[in-house]
Amino acid sequence: MLNKIFAGMLIFLPVAVAAHFLNFSPILVFSLSALAIVPLAKFIGEATEELSVYTGSALGGFLNASFGNATEFIIGIFALRAGLVEVVKASITGAIVGNLLLVLGAAIFVGGLKFKKQKFNKTAAMTSGATLLLAVIALVMPAIFHQTAPEASGRITQELSVFVSIFMLIVYFASILFILFTHKHLYTEEVGKHEAKWSRMKSIIILLVATIAVAWMSEILVGSIEPIVKSLGWTELFIGVIFVAIIGNAAEHTSAITMAMKNKMDLALQISIGSATQIAMFVAPVLVLISLFFREPMSLIFNIFELVAIILSVLIANLITEDGESNWLEGLQLLMAYAIMGVAFFFHP
Repeated sequence: MLNKIFAGMLIFLPVAVAAHFLNFSPILVFSLSALAIVPLAKFIGEATEELSVYTGSALGGFLNASFGNATEFIIGIFALRAGLVEVVKASITGAIVGNLLLVLGAAIFVGGLKFKKQKFNKTAAMTSGATLLLAVIALVMPAIFHQTAPEASGRITQELSVFVSIFMLIVYFASILFILFTHKHLYTEEVGKHEAKWSRMKSIIILLVATIAVAWMSEILVGSIEPIVKSLGWTELFIGVIFVAIIGNAAEHTSAITMAMKNKMDLALQISIGSATQIAMFVAPVLVLISLFFREPMSLIFNIFELVAIILSVLIANLITEDGESNWLEGLQLLMAYAIMGVAFFFHP
């Protein structure tokens, strides 16, 4: 049923292109391109899953890690090219906060309505939480340096961001090595045999076509952000944190909730917390390095409001998952935390 809905949403792809070339209102173009990106993100995820059947768990895991957040990554590159650095930072903040509060909260809440108590691997949850805390340290230190050393030049703060990004990527790839090779016995799952629905060639073609289409839609979407800011008075911070982040994670939202309804909370946590970790430890530092080739490079200096939102999201997510079980009330608490932050970002000048 869900696959049919996502397939039907592909109609927004040509409609968004037509609206763009016919110079329709920026709000309409933004909305249509956003709706077109959602099913494309779903197909990217499905294609990588199908390819993992042919490539094996190691390479398949690498593909999932590389393409899992492809939508956010592509949108970020086009936004950087357009000089919308603050939108990129806001979308990173929104992706982390959204995965930890909105996605995880919705999964726990919906799953809790069906099952009185749901259990998951406590050790795995705590390990993910530790990685998120490391990401918080990496994101907070450049901002603290900037606040306590205002006399430092922009070049020094940019170099600091580059070094921190490199360290984050080292830890990220080390964690992949740990999970897929040196200690893969700690992460075995009884997933059963999965037979591929698509051929290898079909999976590759769908992956490439969907990625190119996402890039095209992302360029159209990013081009409509500045007119929306002028016409509606919304800030780039609000658009990035809420709308761009939700668009990039729409497919993951559905997957996490579906897993929770099947009482597969380990997978639901892996989708939500794992995606937040990928954004913080992989997408953000890679975008910093790529931005060096653009007119306005991006640093890891987030504003205090964004940092507080990230820190509080990591803390409450860790508190709720540290006991290895969940219920619907905890999911509701995460959702309300997201609602509070969303309203605050809307009113923030």
